[in-house]
Amino acid sequence: MKRIQTLLLCLVLGSSAYLNAQYKVTPTEGYSPQIGTMVNMLEDIKNRISEMTQDLNQTQTDYLFDKEANSIGAIIMHIVAIEDYTRVETLEARQWTDEEALFWSTASDLGGNTQKSLQGKPIQYYFDIWDEVRAKTLEGLKQKDDAWFASDIDEQMNYHWAWFHVVEHAASHMGQIALVQNRFPK
Repeated sequence: MKRIQTLLLCLVLGSSAYLNAQYKVTPTEGYSPQIGTMVNMLEDIKNRISEMTQDLNQTQTDYLFDKEANSIGAIIMHIVAIEDYTRVETLEARQWTDEEALFWSTASDLGGNTQKSLQGKPIQYYFDIWDEVRAKTLEGLKQKDDAWFASDIDEQMNYHWAWFHVVEHAASHMGQIALVQNRFPK
């Protein structure tokens, strides 16, 4: 039964790479237990998005299936922008500088301007930026502990939820990426 469930998952996700995957969330070494678990999830979602998009050509990276759609490159840049915003706000306790806000402004809010400005860049461009942001995220999270993670940012939210949102946000957009891929011209 388990083998059948795994095969079905591979069909849904369109990849044979999942056949030998480990389906476990465990703390990543070098971090406090709760943060290490979050790091494991952050890395897992990034790896899955990378696997499903790493071989895209330029036309596929920039593809817009209608006038309201976003390209896969723009979606990935948006995912990275949200991670960087959360990193700066929670790990550095500051807001984006004017220069950072300008750089991320197009990707922060997906829409018409994104469709024009995030075109013509290979898929690796987006992953290089994600790698830079992720390195800063991982270094910042190493400096924190589980007491900090459970503490409140304000009355409505704690740090754990903020980072959970980064994962759920990426997972949501992973579905959008799959939708765009399913709309590629045959």
